[in-house]
Amino acid sequence: MKTESATDYTVDTIIALATPSGTGAIGVIRLSGPDALKLVNEVFRGKDLEKQASHTIHFGTIRDGEAILDEVLVSLFVAPHSYTKENVVEISTHGSAYIIESIIKLLVRKGARPANPGEFTLRAFLNGQMDLSQAEAVADLIASDSKASHQMAMQQMRGGFSNELQHLRDQLIHFASMIELELDFGEEDVEFANRDDLKGLIYQINRIIQKLISSFEQGNVLKNGVPVVIAGKPNVGKSTLLNALLNEERAIVSEIAGTTRDTIEDEMNIRGINFRFIDTAGIRDTLDIIEAKGVERTHEKIKLAKLIIYLVDPEQEIEDIYQQIAYLNDLQTPYLALVNKMDLLNPDQQSSLSDLDLVYISARNKEGIEELKDQILQKVNLLQINSDDVLISNIRHLEALEKTQESLNRVLENIGSPVTSDFLAMDIKQALYYLGEITGQVTTDDLLETIFSKFCIGK
Repeated sequence: MKTESATDYTVDTIIALATPSGTGAIGVIRLSGPDALKLVNEVFRGKDLEKQASHTIHFGTIRDGEAILDEVLVSLFVAPHSYTKENVVEISTHGSAYIIESIIKLLVRKGARPANPGEFTLRAFLNGQMDLSQAEAVADLIASDSKASHQMAMQQMRGGFSNELQHLRDQLIHFASMIELELDFGEEDVEFANRDDLKGLIYQINRIIQKLISSFEQGNVLKNGVPVVIAGKPNVGKSTLLNALLNEERAIVSEIAGTTRDTIEDEMNIRGINFRFIDTAGIRDTLDIIEAKGVERTHEKIKLAKLIIYLVDPEQEIEDIYQQIAYLNDLQTPYLALVNKMDLLNPDQQSSLSDLDLVYISARNKEGIEELKDQILQKVNLLQINSDDVLISNIRHLEALEKTQESLNRVLENIGSPVTSDFLAMDIKQALYYLGEITGQVTTDDLLETIFSKFCIGK
């Protein structure tokens, strides 16, 4: 159920730059609304745009009076065959900021209105081109910077998540209607909704919802990058390893212990998956207040990590290395234990460590780095994702699914108790409400403003 005021968005014609700001080879100016064709036609010299077919491109000039602003290509998308289901015109100009600004100002004078952030996609949603979860996936697609995040956004934008939810919703609606029918015949004590069937359906729906809820952690990691903490005692080569992984001098490297006193973060892509590597202060007891604060932050980052890369080196006592591995096992976070400076390792030391699962590298010489990347991918286990898997990465969706599950659990609790049908109907309706919030079957103006304000202008 969309709010009445939401329809106010579609009564005028909007305009915005659809390509990034700044000087480039071309710029694309987009208009959408009932007067998009007419407004552009008034300033375009070439064919009569209002007589041309949809999905055609036309060469001509944009003129302010007799002054030529630019030679352009105009692409037409006639309603309802467009992104917004309205008349849409895209003007491809040369990428001069002056030309783009002049054309936009000209069309605003003619009657167009500057678009709000995300307003083109908002109109696509309001006009039934996509549901709300698909609209949110558009923003995720634009922001995707890895193969995995792109794949997840495409899957959601093409309706994978929506189809899953709609199937659940349809089944619940059927039972809700049967229970409503029982209320109409309340005095006759009839039962149209079989309680055992209803219970079985809710168990089935809850399993699917739980699977979606459980996918959030993985989906969120794919969307925002896998946080990987590089930890260890001072001077074991943590900063050198970060530089070797990134293939640039990102962190200061020094022989002086305690050089890194705060966390240093940077991202890299390994086979389509983004990782956020976090170099941390060396773990040790220290009287230096600033270094102690850095060590405290190291422990905080370790708690939030999806993977810990823990470094030791041959200069440490064997017993000390065993104690550090025991510390890692107690954390219950996936980890890779690395022996750095492998070129300094003697056969006796290697033999003493043979019963530990260790990876041997030389960060300074960049030996074992490619093999380490393979181990990182295997450890986080993200290579097994199927392109058809439905993953959620949006906190709004997660919260709505959790509330849906709570409502359905109340239905299960009440089926076996002497609760009247109207209470069962109320809880089922509540579950339907929360599912509808995800796809936009239930919306408010505040919700729409919150979602679409995060979009870029022009999308």
